Amino acid sequence: MDIVGNCVAAIRGRGRLVVLPEGADDRVLLAARYLIDHAIAKPILLGSQAEIAVRCGVLGIRCDDLSVRNAEMDAGAEELAASLAAARPSLTTKMALRLVRKPLYFAGALVSLGAAHAMVAGVANPTRRVIEAAMMTIGLRAGIAIPSSYFLMLVPGRDVVPERAFVFADCAVNADPTASELADIAIAAAATARSVLREEPKVALLSFSTKGSAQHARVDKVRQAHAMIVARDPSLAVDGELQADAAVSAIVAAKKMPEPGVVAGRANVLIFPDLDAGNIAYKLVQHLGGAQAIGPFLQGFARPVSDLSRGATVDDVIAAVAVTLAQA
Repeated sequence: MDIVGNCVAAIRGRGRLVVLPEGADDRVLLAARYLIDHAIAKPILLGSQAEIAVRCGVLGIRCDDLSVRNAEMDAGAEELAASLAAARPSLTTKMALRLVRKPLYFAGALVSLGAAHAMVAGVANPTRRVIEAAMMTIGLRAGIAIPSSYFLMLVPGRDVVPERAFVFADCAVNADPTASELADIAIAAAATARSVLREEPKVALLSFSTKGSAQHARVDKVRQAHAMIVARDPSLAVDGELQADAAVSAIVAAKKMPEPGVVAGRANVLIFPDLDAGNIAYKLVQHLGGAQAIGPFLQGFARPVSDLSRGATVDDVIAAVAVTLAQA
């Protein structure tokens, strides 16, 4: 299963615009060149035209067809700021102009106002800065109160079990979500599964308890989140609280649950009760289980935006662009 390849195929040749606010970074430039040369996307690079030209010369790549805008000097910044202020009552035009002179906010404004389909950043900025800019410019989806993150996990097959793809959330942003926040994470992750996995989501809210096998305040939180999700979206296939084995193994689910339903044993979206569990789980599955971990990506925003690790490779940038644009 090649999820990134499927995302590339879905967007290739469609002329989708992705804004890359860290345009002078060598990895971003090499990724932009690849995206253009392979008709995957049309990148908009933010930065100094002169600096980017120098870096392209050092890298030995063409730059004559790169779309470059300088947030600090862009002639359209005032119009962009006015439009952003009109869309966000909390911002005055003067405040908006100060923001859009900064690359992350300029990029977010372009996406918010429809001048780009997605934003991908983070090779030179910490996650919190990317989220802050996206919150101020793009905002969250209706009904979602917090941004969150997810990993795409490609778990290799073994014996008679085929390869499987999962969405793991939240593994990078929210340390100790409340029940309401956990519900937001689950609903956002379900939308991610539809757009990226191209599968109907089957959402498991994970715990150390399966349907009352243990009693604790932490279990209560997961149960409360489940009730909230069902009330908000009765059509969503979601269950909890479930232990991880009951969520992904039909054999275990049949033993632990009298009526496993459509989620237990078949889950493709795993929602972790806190960041400890999520971060530990994805790394164990990756390093001991041989899974491919792709991400983390951001979710819950009104328009697609993703964060990159500051240690990201060129391939990571390309993959992030493909996955993010596939959600546009």
